[in-house]
Amino acid sequence: MIEFLKESTFAVNDVIQVAWKVLKKEYFKIVGLCLLMFLIFNLSGFFAYFFDSYNFGIKVLLFLVFTLAYFGFQLTLFRFILRVLDEDREDVYVKDSFPTTRQIIKFLVATSYFALCIFLVFIVVMIIFFPLYLVVKSDLRELVLQVGYSIAVLFIILTWIRISFFPFFIIDKDSSPFKSIRFSLAITRGNFTKILLLLSFLAIFQLLSIFFAQSDGDFIIAGAINLINSLLIIPLSSVALAVAYRKMMNEYEGDQDPEILDNII
Repeated sequence: MIEFLKESTFAVNDVIQVAWKVLKKEYFKIVGLCLLMFLIFNLSGFFAYFFDSYNFGIKVLLFLVFTLAYFGFQLTLFRFILRVLDEDREDVYVKDSFPTTRQIIKFLVATSYFALCIFLVFIVVMIIFFPLYLVVKSDLRELVLQVGYSIAVLFIILTWIRISFFPFFIIDKDSSPFKSIRFSLAITRGNFTKILLLLSFLAIFQLLSIFFAQSDGDFIIAGAINLINSLLIIPLSSVALAVAYRKMMNEYEGDQDPEILDNII
């Protein structure tokens, strides 16, 4: 077990090193795309508040516009990073990395599948705990519910990590929505510990930012961490996920049309 964790740690270090090189090489392009996504996200909240009293159709239209814009730039960011990894040249342009309309639609459909998978995991766990809830004494039912919720959250996190690489298959392999979910399950099989370590490393600054934001008298430190988080950690996280995807795909020797049940565990 210790040797496995060492190998996983070395693999994570390798991913971070490659991601850092890519980020340094294309820093302004990658950060620019991240800032565009940040701007679109905040503008959507502003317009949602501003048009709150307007016609429902206008609000739906604005929601669709901002959703397509945000996810369009997110897919552009991932595709651009993959092209930088794959193409050994200096002139990799963002304008050549925009996803097609069909790919954006596939992504939205796959996202709905993603949400459905998360929901089904929660329902299955709660169904398992339901008989226990019925047979225990009334004063223990609240405890059973809390345990059930905690285990459901744990399995939701596990599921989220396993299927969260689906966008890469849509922009890289032009896979169908459901196939992209199945492929994500397939390549993350056996790599879960490595991915978890990678995400834990990238989450450190997020947790520090939240901690200092809630602490009194630490505004300067909180501001500095937020700045580092926005201009370094978030862009590095996006690059690291793309690098991890490419490494897992290079090592993948499974089926080209993987089945869900064969790759759950």
